[in-house]
Amino acid sequence: MDSLKLDLNCDMGESYGAWKMGDDLAVLPFVSSANIACGFHGGDPGTMRKTVAA
Repeated sequence: MDSLKLDLNCDMGESYGAWKMGDDLAVLPFVSSANIACGFHGGDPGTMRKTVAA
């Protein structure tokens, strides 16, 4: 029997300064792939750096 594989993808690093969007660090252990914000429509340099480092 073949096993079913699931990719749990999550948008992350989208907080901006005082505006917190979700809890990236809490969900990270359950995610198999992630899209990290690029700073154009979401995210700031500090938030994106912390998300990538995690």
